[in-house]
Amino acid sequence: MTATDNRISIQVGLSGYSFKIEDGARKVKSGWMGPESVFTVQELQRRYSHVDISVLSPYCALIPQSFHNPESSREQLSEVVNLPEAAVVDYIPVPEFASVLVYSTSIGGTLHKVLSESVLKMDGNKAKPLPEFYYMLKDVLKINEYNRILASYMDGILYLVVAQGKTLLLCNSFKAPDFTTAQYFIFMVMKKLQLNPEVSTICFRTGLQEEQEMSLYRYFKNVEQL
Repeated sequence: MTATDNRISIQVGLSGYSFKIEDGARKVKSGWMGPESVFTVQELQRRYSHVDISVLSPYCALIPQSFHNPESSREQLSEVVNLPEAAVVDYIPVPEFASVLVYSTSIGGTLHKVLSESVLKMDGNKAKPLPEFYYMLKDVLKINEYNRILASYMDGILYLVVAQGKTLLLCNSFKAPDFTTAQYFIFMVMKKLQLNPEVSTICFRTGLQEEQEMSLYRYFKNVEQL
């Protein structure tokens, strides 16, 4: 990122949104905010060099590139998730893992669409909202560990991506009405993949409350928020 570049990364869920701004050496994080604040937050009225809008959607399937048929994307996604009838389905390549992410951002509500219309790039173009898993699959390879564990948790759903080196081991979401349940799924995955949390760092793209972070520290070598 050059001195004239800046970036806003927005996460959108059913209950609201958060954003992170990188502007040279300056970094700003908003924390989770309600939808009603969209039109009054000053940072959302500016234009940015780079705009990332991530939708926390469980309607995703990662398919090996050789098995993906663009014309059958909806059918392929419907085989692995309970897709709403009116959901709009799309796909995006993930070349890092020789795969295609088939997804729908139709999670209910229009907040991600409003943000896409409001927060524009420098040239006036809109950013396309993409699923949280897309950004997780990009970010997991940036973790400076051999066991790369990346999670997001919001609105009762845990999103989890696990890799060893450059090999992807898991990309899945779990219904978890509370953080204790989310931790259960994290440890279930760790056990199934034979990964030792005591020598592993777990990273989160979503914010963590202090008690959640301390609870994870009881088991993991380190806990980081990206």
